[in-house]
Amino acid sequence: MKLPQSSTTFLSVLALTFFLGAAVPSLAGQQALSPSSSRLRFGKVAVGSSESQVVDVTNPGTASITVSSVSVSGAEFSVSGVNLPVAIGPGETIPLSITFRPAVSGWMGEQITLSDTSSTPVLQITSAGTGVNSLGLTTSPSNLSFGSVSLGSTVALPVVLTNSRSWNQTIDSFQVNGSGFSISAPAAPLVLAGGQSVTVNISFSPLSSGLIGGSVFVAGPNINVPLVGTGVTSVVGKLIVSPTSLNFGNVNVGSSTTQPSSVSATGGSVTISAETNNNPQFQMTGISLPVTIPAGQTLAFDVVFAPTQSGSTSGSLAFASNASNALSTEAVSGSGVATQKSVNLSWNASSSSVAGYNVYRGSSIGAYSKINSSMDPSTTYTDSTIASGATYYYAATAVNSTGQESAYSAAIKVAVP
Repeated sequence: MKLPQSSTTFLSVLALTFFLGAAVPSLAGQQALSPSSSRLRFGKVAVGSSESQVVDVTNPGTASITVSSVSVSGAEFSVSGVNLPVAIGPGETIPLSITFRPAVSGWMGEQITLSDTSSTPVLQITSAGTGVNSLGLTTSPSNLSFGSVSLGSTVALPVVLTNSRSWNQTIDSFQVNGSGFSISAPAAPLVLAGGQSVTVNISFSPLSSGLIGGSVFVAGPNINVPLVGTGVTSVVGKLIVSPTSLNFGNVNVGSSTTQPSSVSATGGSVTISAETNNNPQFQMTGISLPVTIPAGQTLAFDVVFAPTQSGSTSGSLAFASNASNALSTEAVSGSGVATQKSVNLSWNASSSSVAGYNVYRGSSIGAYSKINSSMDPSTTYTDSTIASGATYYYAATAVNSTGQESAYSAAIKVAVP
């Protein structure tokens, strides 16, 4: 018996519905990869140098995703930090290091494309920066590595911004990018005069384990400071600097003196990633960074004080590391002393009987002034009241017992270096 047409249609719909219902589970969990930032801003970078930022790529789904290739649309940007193909498990994250290396001046923007096996198999990250011949604002250090920081902890590191121009520059704002990073800085807008510096403190409080990248963009001069840190749950070592302070005392300007110091790791190994120094008259030698110090070990280094001007001065040497006390410091101080110069004079004794001698000095022959406070009974005299770079003319006279003074001797010319 022939079935009614409506029943046949009903069975077809049921079959189609069952087929589609069976196909849907095969796509479950195939969510697209998620980058920590889909747009990277590098700001100004000097031609011939480079700047790198870390982008974390996360698989938010419940099935593994394999990245098969990474391509870049131009030559100014490159990607490193991953060996392809790479499988990213559910909830896992891989870090990509993206580097901008301008060969010419001008703005440049490119697309970085990741191809993978997800339901949306193409992930694009836009990167842009500007190549310049010189930077108007310099940063020290040029990038910050916080090392390993325990979850729930906060580490702050300083960055010194210096106006390298002879004219004023205005910092419009500080823009922080990346999870767990924050900044403590003077209120913007901020005007820096030529050669003036300002210190800002950048903090890292990891919210999750693993390598985390970020940046601080300084709007106005348009300079970027890349940031990177690792959130950890394990206990990390502590860095001990010894001594905690050094006093070099008085040191002649133009010379130098050295004192020994050391850093030690306790409770676990420590990797020192960078050092900062806010006074160039003090320098560290004998240590090459980065360096890892095993637990219980000590690494020696020297601190050199080379004063460039007279007067008391001080500073701080800081070590950035993955230790629990990520920023360890050593206070340094000393005084520059101007080198004392003098002119030593001597002459032949007078043939007649004399009671003593007087010494005269002038800027030209004949334009003399007496410089000895009392009559000199000997035939020598030391002049310690001279100035560097000056030229003097000296002459002596003989005085007898009745107070009569002879004519000036022949002049002696002395140029003080």
